Amino acid sequence: MTIDKEHKEFHAIDMSSGWQTPDGYPAGIEQKIIAGFLDETNKLGNRTRLLRFAPGVYTQEPFVHDYWEEVYLVSGDLTVGNNANGEGGTSFSPNTYACRPPGVSHGPFKSEQGCILLEMHYYDQE
Repeated sequence: MTIDKEHKEFHAIDMSSGWQTPDGYPAGIEQKIIAGFLDETNKLGNRTRLLRFAPGVYTQEPFVHDYWEEVYLVSGDLTVGNNANGEGGTSFSPNTYACRPPGVSHGPFKSEQGCILLEMHYYDQE
């Protein structure tokens, strides 16, 4: 069984509404699903989302998940590898990209000035 994304032509994305804090993320980090659906229980599907950080927000622990993740930094700054107090790590600027296979530890993350990420998540198709 696969879960296909719907066909969508170019259209404006409402950047002022529809944002939600994902489970396990602190306030100030929000996602907006723009296509698809990821069924993490049954390990099916794919999604494309925008993830935005408010200025100064950071996560405290690394993330590990069982799906592929591709991340493109659209705007702002993103620091990868800070500690639980939001200190340290390596800062990245727009037009940087990561592709992570399932099971790879990554983060924690912070943004000094805020940022928007474009992320694609998907399970391997058997």
